[in-house]
Amino acid sequence: MQVFIRGAARALLPSHSISLFRSSGEWLGTLAVTAMLVVFCSGAFAHDYKAGNIEITHPWSRAVPEGAKVSAGYLTLTNSGAEADRLVSATGEVADKVEIHEMAVDSSGVMTMRQLEGGVEVPAGATLELKPGGVHIMFMSMKDWAKEGAKFKGTLTFEKAGSVDVEFEVQGMGNDAGHGHGAAQPADGHASHGG
Repeated sequence: MQVFIRGAARALLPSHSISLFRSSGEWLGTLAVTAMLVVFCSGAFAHDYKAGNIEITHPWSRAVPEGAKVSAGYLTLTNSGAEADRLVSATGEVADKVEIHEMAVDSSGVMTMRQLEGGVEVPAGATLELKPGGVHIMFMSMKDWAKEGAKFKGTLTFEKAGSVDVEFEVQGMGNDAGHGHGAAQPADGHASHGG
C-alpha cells in the first residue's frame, strides 16, 4: 500500500524543484490531488479482507433505531479457488446471537425468511453477494445500538478458509441500492429487519 501511494506521489510530484511549477496554485492543486489519492486508496483497501481463497468486500450493516433488537449485515464474497467453500458462521460485537439467513418467495408468493443452518456455499471461481432481500447475516438480541456512521467488529468463519476478523460499517436505510424489502414476513417469527 505504501509503495502504491509513494508511486502515485512520484508520478504527480516529479523530483524537479517546486520552481518548475508555473504557479503556486499549480503546486497546491497537485498536492491536493495527491492527498485525495492517499485518502481514497487507504479507504478502498481498509474495508476489504481475505481468508484463504475468499475475498470479503465491504461488510456493512443497516442502521437501526435505538432499542431495536435485530439488524442485518451484508458483504460480497469472491472465491478465487478451485474448490467451493462455505460461510458457516459469523459474529458481531453488537449482538448476542448471529445467524446466516435467506429471504425468498415461497410457492404462495409470500416473502419468507429462514435460517441457513449449514451456512451458505461460495462456489469455486464465483462471487456471492449477501444483500438486502437475499442471503444476509442476521444480528439478533442486539446489545448495542447500530447507528449510522458507526463501525463494529465481527468474525466470519469459513469451512475451508477458516476465520477472519472484519469490521462492519453501519449505513443508513437508503443505502441498500433500492432493495427495499422491509415489509417481508419472516418465517421464523421475529420482527422484520429489512433482510
